[in-house]
Amino acid sequence: MMIVGLTGGIGSGKTTVAEMFIELGIPVYDSDFEAKRLMQSSKKLKKAIIALFGKEAYTDKKLNKTYISSLVFKDGKLLKKLNAIVHPAVKKHFKSWAKKQKTPYVIQEAAIIFENASHESYDRIILVTSPQNIRIQRVINRDGHAEEKIRDRMRNQWEDAKKATLADFVIENVDIEKTKLKVREIHKQLLGLSQ
Repeated sequence: MMIVGLTGGIGSGKTTVAEMFIELGIPVYDSDFEAKRLMQSSKKLKKAIIALFGKEAYTDKKLNKTYISSLVFKDGKLLKKLNAIVHPAVKKHFKSWAKKQKTPYVIQEAAIIFENASHESYDRIILVTSPQNIRIQRVINRDGHAEEKIRDRMRNQWEDAKKATLADFVIENVDIEKTKLKVREIHKQLLGLSQ
């Protein structure tokens, strides 16, 4: 089975593209969602996160995402430490999930594939791009975050041009109909490659 990575900066529309692949019958593993779930359910992860951030990392036994985000997106070293705790757990979980799938290929949706040098572990990589002003507006509309907060996150992600040189496929996600056509085209190519 072929393992395909799906990545893109915040607000690029990765999730929209992932949903299009799901409609085509391809299972998609949402790394961000699963990371948060594991940070909530794994005693081992909880212990390591509390050791890194203190007891404030969890309030009422729930992960304090706002508190953690406010720290890591302003401090690259702290973000690296958090990723070093969470990413191995997500990787292990993804591998066991992928083994259960019965399709020619599966997709792992992850915001940072190139930034954490995990691109080597994929057979193919799809990059979703959008102009920065559109991405910022999407995130403001979706999450209500202040523009500065979004820019803090963007600073921790590579530029699209840098990622595009390493990706196998690039989807510019501005016009939804064009995006759908591109997804179908890539799907056909991936089916061919997985034979």
